[in-house]
Amino acid sequence: MMKRSFRQKIAMSVAAVVLACPLSIGMAPAPTAEAGDLLGNILGAAIDGAAYSVKLNKEINYINGTEKGRNEYFAAMKKQYGVNNDWTLNNRLDGIMTNLTQAIGQVDKSIYEKPYQYFINKDDSFNAFCTLGHNMSVNQGLFKYIDNDDEIAVVLGHEMGHGQKDHPAKGAKKSIGPAVLAEATGGNVLGNIAANLWNNRGITRPQEWEADNLSFEYITHSNYNPGATAAIWQRVLDKMGDVSGWQNATSDHPSNKDRRDNYEKKLEEYSNYHVAVKQNDKDGIVMVNKKEFCIPAPYGSMSSKERAYFVEGNLAAAYRNGHNKSAASVNGNTVMLGAQPIITCVNGDESAETLAERLNKIK
Repeated sequence: MMKRSFRQKIAMSVAAVVLACPLSIGMAPAPTAEAGDLLGNILGAAIDGAAYSVKLNKEINYINGTEKGRNEYFAAMKKQYGVNNDWTLNNRLDGIMTNLTQAIGQVDKSIYEKPYQYFINKDDSFNAFCTLGHNMSVNQGLFKYIDNDDEIAVVLGHEMGHGQKDHPAKGAKKSIGPAVLAEATGGNVLGNIAANLWNNRGITRPQEWEADNLSFEYITHSNYNPGATAAIWQRVLDKMGDVSGWQNATSDHPSNKDRRDNYEKKLEEYSNYHVAVKQNDKDGIVMVNKKEFCIPAPYGSMSSKERAYFVEGNLAAAYRNGHNKSAASVNGNTVMLGAQPIITCVNGDESAETLAERLNKIK
């Protein structure tokens, strides 16, 4: 196999860092040739530190801050990953992105100054990522892993949180510069550069928490169930266990359990502490005013625990919007609290009538 030159190794590392602020589940590889071409001119010759910094910032700003630059990078991403043109999936993604853009616009109108560009790629792993220039890509595998648009919206809201706070550009400038400069000026870090940049990317743990918290804010300004924020991480826990995004102690991503628990606490606060979820070994227990309301049965691909967070989200929204002032009632198999649906009962659940009666006693 042909050995890559020093310059090629650096260019690939640069492209990897600049590309992605991915979800913690997976890591997207970076566009190589085209993306490297955009930044490659800064590595074409030995340059001193000051000149390097100027050129690096110029290239990042070109991709991140100009229509031409971000469009070139977007085209490179599509060419590298391939584009899934499935009409159904793209229609779903268009709807989710439209809803999230409107939700984010309620709290951050700057989103309309640089609307997101996005596409579905052909990778079957569970991931989505945001990069420079508000360019996003969603793995087709995300739609296979997640059954509902509410949880997909949480994932994409997280990535858009990175974009709104300009984390990709900040991370690129922070991480690429020192490491590549050390190589360009004779430093002895070649053995560690690719791993260091690939794993850390300059996106810090506080920035990951910020993106998670922004996703919660965006979801609560939309029609999506706020309980999906905790439910998606319960789903990940059910499938993968409690590991951090990079499965090591120095990960820049919080653990899956910590992320779920953070969202559950936010749901409690959102309900003004009327609602919570507790767990035993296999079930999620929905609590209202510290009294047991229900233990949702597993349904489809959802565990009892995952489904409990959706019930919690509905109840939290009911308390937040004052529907708790109305009596709980039944509409078919669905328990209602005012105009807010709470739970649609399935095989294994208690009856809707039983749950409505109980809710009226404890709400």
